[in-house]
Amino acid sequence: MLELLMRNMFQSLGKNTAANKLAKKYGLRFGASRFVAGDSIQTAIQAVKELNRDGKVVTLDHLGEFVYTEAEANESADMCIKTLDAIAESGVQSNLSLKMTSLGLDISKELCMANMRRILDVAKKHQNFVRIDMEDYAHCQVSVDIYKELREEYENVGLVLQAYLYRTEKDIDELKAYKANLRLVKGAYKESPEVAFPLKKDVDENYKANIKQHLLNGNYTAIASHDEKIIDYAKSIIQDHDIPKDQFEFQMLYGICVDLQNKLVNEGYKMRIYVPYGMDWFGYFMRRLAERPANVWFVLKSLFK
Repeated sequence: MLELLMRNMFQSLGKNTAANKLAKKYGLRFGASRFVAGDSIQTAIQAVKELNRDGKVVTLDHLGEFVYTEAEANESADMCIKTLDAIAESGVQSNLSLKMTSLGLDISKELCMANMRRILDVAKKHQNFVRIDMEDYAHCQVSVDIYKELREEYENVGLVLQAYLYRTEKDIDELKAYKANLRLVKGAYKESPEVAFPLKKDVDENYKANIKQHLLNGNYTAIASHDEKIIDYAKSIIQDHDIPKDQFEFQMLYGICVDLQNKLVNEGYKMRIYVPYGMDWFGYFMRRLAERPANVWFVLKSLFK
């Protein structure tokens, strides 16, 4: 019960603009630096270099969720492009993740599409890849629709789908025709039981089914989980069906389950780390606290130190 209350509290805080502004003012103290690689491109690239040295590849995400004007959306897109340029210039092994609300999706679809095309054109020039992060349920259908439209023009774009939504099996089936490169996750937003499985055990079972479905479709699958049971299940499907290693990868978050990350690297699996950076880190940080109570205790210990 306490865990549920804490999860709801952090999820609500993550959407609070006043709390976000306060967090920006006081910076990445109080434990957030464990999960966020600083507030500049330079610190992010340094983090990528260190992860690359450990045998891991990366996806960089310039954080930004509260965008209210066209100018802010264009500025966020510019930062995505600067990130792609920095990746190319430094030679690190990283692609890019982004949220379309930061590119103006809530302002207009046309603005978001224009920014997506700008970013994908630069990524194509650098022979790099861009992953569209899935957001809350209210943005799910438009995200899928935009992905389908972009996929007609670009090969270097992927999407995220969330196992806690009832609709995900159908989305995977529909996206088979697009040869979709999908990151499959459990999901971290607070959703109504009308659209999402309320019980963890049902989310886990649906997640397993989603992983198997997409792998057997023959399309690239990024299995994003820190749950060893889920990872072991994915390994069994991969082995039982002789899935080639160039059709999948495992993904985890920066600063979480580092020992498990290293174990997968040592076993010869491709391990990609999601590395967020930037000033607008608060919403992301709150979702990490909501997901894992252990993260809360880490932050509390940081406060006392």
